[in-house]
Amino acid sequence: MRALHRILWLGLCAALLGLGGCVRTWETGAAVQTAPLGQLAPEVQQALAPTGVLRVGVYLGSPTSWVRDARTGASQGVAFELGHALGLALGVPVQVVSYPRVAEVIEGLKRAEVDMTFTNATAARAKDVDFTPPLIQLELGVLVPANSRLQSFTDVDRAGVRLGVSQGSSSQGVLGERLKLARLVPVASLDVAQQLLQRGELDAFATNKGILFELSEQVPGSQVLTDRWGLENLAIAIPKGREAGRAYLNEFAQARVRQGDVKRMSERAGLRGLAQNP
Repeated sequence: MRALHRILWLGLCAALLGLGGCVRTWETGAAVQTAPLGQLAPEVQQALAPTGVLRVGVYLGSPTSWVRDARTGASQGVAFELGHALGLALGVPVQVVSYPRVAEVIEGLKRAEVDMTFTNATAARAKDVDFTPPLIQLELGVLVPANSRLQSFTDVDRAGVRLGVSQGSSSQGVLGERLKLARLVPVASLDVAQQLLQRGELDAFATNKGILFELSEQVPGSQVLTDRWGLENLAIAIPKGREAGRAYLNEFAQARVRQGDVKRMSERAGLRGLAQNP
C-alpha cells in the first residue's frame, strides 16, 4: 500500500460512542462530543467496513483531508478526523491510507482499496462513488506568486498564463472547459505545485481556498486572490454498492454537522476559505 498505514483499535471508546459519550480523536487530543445513532445493525458495519477495518483515504496538504502540525507533528484534517469518528461509531479499527493527490483517493474508492474519504461531491464523481449530503462548502480560488500581474480570476484567462491544477482533479475538468486562452498545467502533487510556483514555472495555481491558504504559507510572497470562480460542496464519499450502510452514514454525517463536530474539525485543521455567502 501507499505511504501511510496505521491501525488504531478503540473498542472501548466505540462502546462509549454508542452510549453518547465523549471520546478523544487520535493524535489531535481534541474532545469530540457524540450522540447515540441507534442500534448498529451488523449489516451496516459489514457494508461500511467489509474487511473489519475502516480504511480512510487521505492526501497530504489539504485541511479538508490531512495535514500535519509543523510544530507537534500531530495529524489533523476533516477526512482524517471524520474517518476516526466513523470507525469509533462502527466499533472497528481505523487504517489511514495516504495518496499523492485527491484523484488517486477517488480511484482508491472505485477499486475498494479504501472505504471512505471526504471530498468535493461533483456530478462526475457521483457516477463512480456515493456521497452523503454536503457537510461544508468551500470557495474555489487562485494562488499567485509574489509580484504577479494577475489581480483577479478574470485576469487568468490570457494567452501565456500557465495555470496549475492538481492532475485529475475536479478543478482540472471544470477549468479545462471554461478557460479559452490560459494553458492548464496538471501537477502530480501539491509539493510539485509549490516547487513550480517558487521556480517561476507556474503563473498561478487553482483549487479550493482551503488548500491555497496552506500552499501560500510554503511560497513566500504569494497570495490567494480575494474573488472566487466557484464553490466546492464537500461530503463523505464511499464506494458504490454499499447501500446497506447509506442511511446510517447519512445520519452519522448530519449528526456531526448538527453537533458542531465538523466545524471543530475544520478549525483544528486550520481550514480557511469557507463560503460566507453560499
